[in-house]
Amino acid sequence: MKMTKLVPNMLDKSRFNRRIHQLSEPLYSMFCQVGHCIKSMSGASEYMIDSFPVAVCDNIRISRCKLVKGKQWRGKQSSMCRYFYGVKVQMMVTDKGTPVEFGFVRGCEADVQALKKLPLTVTAESKIYGDSAYTDYQIEDDLKEADQIDLMIQRKSNSLRKDEPWIRFIKEQMRKGIETAFSEIKALFLRKIHVVTFQGFLLKLEMFILAFTFNKLTN
Repeated sequence: MKMTKLVPNMLDKSRFNRRIHQLSEPLYSMFCQVGHCIKSMSGASEYMIDSFPVAVCDNIRISRCKLVKGKQWRGKQSSMCRYFYGVKVQMMVTDKGTPVEFGFVRGCEADVQALKKLPLTVTAESKIYGDSAYTDYQIEDDLKEADQIDLMIQRKSNSLRKDEPWIRFIKEQMRKGIETAFSEIKALFLRKIHVVTFQGFLLKLEMFILAFTFNKLTN
């Protein structure tokens, strides 16, 4: 008797993409659980916050971009003195550079405004370091009073709150750590992300961040 070879039904590209898109919330939930475990096991520790831009298209193609529309997606990358069109990834990492919190905001949104959207749920007596773009005295006071968390932001020359020399030195050293950690993330990031929807764009960012986090934990 002739045997019939069974061939499994393969998903077509469209259905496969729809199923992948359903993973967005589970993936983010998984990252949050991993981040929570890292922060819980670390106890009172030191963290760093910063942001990096991810463009949805080259500047020359903005008028033809279909993923997003509007001036609110145009931002400036101060360190490189250039503009981009897309989103900012706001991220908090451990002192070893492992991501524990992240969020997406529009390109035009200032870091200090985006700071209010991060949970910043760390153990009491922890310290969170960031550059002067995150200056908000009210948030600093609220975190210290309510959660005993020190928001260690670098001071501008005209700051109303001056740092003692030794505190300024510590912040400068931590700033170097921030730059190193985020340079590592950006060096591994994809130069181009091929998607047809904005939701797919954010999903691929989530997948990269989750993969990067697991890679840091296993190295």
